[in-house]
Amino acid sequence: MTVRIAKFLSDKGVASRRAAEKLISDGVVAINGKIIDSPVNFVDCNDVVTVNGKKISMQKNTELYAFYKPINTMTTAHDPENRKTIYDVLPAQYRHLKYIGRLDYKTTGLLLLTNDGDLARRLTLPSSKIPRVYIATVSGDTKKLDLARRGITVDGVRYAPMKITGPEPGILRIEITEGKKNEIRIVMRACGCPVKKLHRIKYGKIDLGDLTPGQIKKISQKTIDEMIKTL
Repeated sequence: MTVRIAKFLSDKGVASRRAAEKLISDGVVAINGKIIDSPVNFVDCNDVVTVNGKKISMQKNTELYAFYKPINTMTTAHDPENRKTIYDVLPAQYRHLKYIGRLDYKTTGLLLLTNDGDLARRLTLPSSKIPRVYIATVSGDTKKLDLARRGITVDGVRYAPMKITGPEPGILRIEITEGKKNEIRIVMRACGCPVKKLHRIKYGKIDLGDLTPGQIKKISQKTIDEMIKTL
């Protein structure tokens, strides 16, 4: 199977697709010894790709990391408003990793990072139905939460049923499987109890554990294999 060179470099964790295209235009990417100047090139397992003379292996070991995203950081590589991003917080050796899904600017907690672009895509597909667990601090009346438990339509968008428990007043444990943009905040607001704080503690089999804001830890190959089997 062939793949565009920019996607190949992105999937290998060399750079984002945009940054890979910049590497190509800078004339530092070669396929089978020939420097290329256009991202409209394709490679397969028989090709040899180099960047700045360094060979990029066609095979790779998939790496997966748990990262504690701090508050007031964007889950993106480039923010047009110049707000702080997760890559401003991550140590330099991890800045090539891709994020799996997103947490919004104010949401804290578990964010998964990987060097495998295909795994990142598969772990965020709605069809994968991977449970994500959050702790939400809410205000207002929580009597209408059964609307969220049954599934609710807000502004024409249908949100799947959520599993919601209340360990203590004003604090909810919420489990979702869809991962639509701002899903919990939108649904809780529609139920009359807007979110004041949102914190993710679990994604599939991986939990935040004792990580503190800005910390990162590598996930074992056994856990990675177990997650892949569920996809």
